[in-house]
Amino acid sequence: MPSTSIDHAFTADGLTSAASDPTFAGALSFMRRRFTKSLEGADAVVWGIPFDAATSNRPGTRFGPQAIRRASAIFDNDPQYPFNRDLFAGMAVIDYGDCLLDYGNHQETPSAIERQATTILDSGAFLLTLGGDHFVTWPLLKAHAARHGPLALVQFDAHQDTWFDDGRRIDHGSFVARAARDGLIDTDRSIQIGIRTHAPEDFGIQILSGHQVEDMSAGDIASAIMSRTGGAPAYLTFDIDCLDPAHAPGTGTPVAGGPSSAKILSVLQRLHPLDIRGADVVEVSPAYDHADITAIAGATVAMYMLGLHAERRASGR
Repeated sequence: MPSTSIDHAFTADGLTSAASDPTFAGALSFMRRRFTKSLEGADAVVWGIPFDAATSNRPGTRFGPQAIRRASAIFDNDPQYPFNRDLFAGMAVIDYGDCLLDYGNHQETPSAIERQATTILDSGAFLLTLGGDHFVTWPLLKAHAARHGPLALVQFDAHQDTWFDDGRRIDHGSFVARAARDGLIDTDRSIQIGIRTHAPEDFGIQILSGHQVEDMSAGDIASAIMSRTGGAPAYLTFDIDCLDPAHAPGTGTPVAGGPSSAKILSVLQRLHPLDIRGADVVEVSPAYDHADITAIAGATVAMYMLGLHAERRASGR
C-alpha cells in the first residue's frame, strides 16, 4: 500500500496519529512525532540534549540525539512490539527538538538544561530525554525533583557514577554522587543495574553487578527493581554502555561483560508497574557505532520508555 503522507514530523494534522512515511525517507523526528516548540496538548515530550563536554574517554555523544532519531524510523506504521498497540493512538507525543546550549560556555550548561527541562515539565507532560553524555541527568534530576520530590533512581549502567564531585565539575562520572548528597534521589529506594566497574562510594544504593545480572533472569531483575523502589516515584536513566559492547559498541566508555539488548529489553518490558516520572537514554556515540547497532538499541530503549508510559496512562495510573 503506498504511503498516504510524507514528512509526518511537519505535515501531521494532530499529535496522536500514526505515521506512514517509508522508513527510508521523510523528516527524522523521534518516531515521526511532530517537531514543535508548542507544548499545548502534549502528554509526552521527546527532547534531545546534544552535549558531550563531560566525557572522560571518547567524545561524540553530542550526535546521539540525531542517531537515535534516525534509528527510530524503523518503528513506523506497525503496532509497537511488545506493547501490541499504536503508542500514539491515545497518547499525544511531540519531538521538542534539542536543548539550546552555548558550546563555548560549559559552566552555563547545567542551568540551561534545568531551565528548559522545567519549562517542559511545567506543562504537565512526561519528559523523555535523548543524550548526550550522562552528565545531563544531573540537571534533569534537579528539574524533576523540584516537581516530584526526591526520586527513586533506576539506573542501567556499567558505571556507578559516584566519583568525587566538588559541586562545580562538568563530569559524567559524578552525577549520582551529587544527586545523593543534594537529596535529589532517595538512595534507599535507588538501584543500579549492570555495574561492571568500581567506585569509592555507593551511597547505600543497591547494585546489581554485571555478574549478578548474567546469572539472573529478566523477571528476577525486574522484581528486584520493583522491590527496591517500593512504589516510590522513580526516574529511569539508561546509559547505553549498560549493554555489552557487542550490542552497543557506539559509546564513549564501553565495558565488556554486559548483558544483551534482548535481556535488558525484557527487563524493561516488565517495569510497567514502576511509577516513572521521567526518563533518559544517554551515551550513544555514533562515531564508534557499526551498522547503527547502538543507535537502534538506544531508540528501542527510548520506545520502550514511551510504551511503559502509554501502558500506565491506559491503566489510569
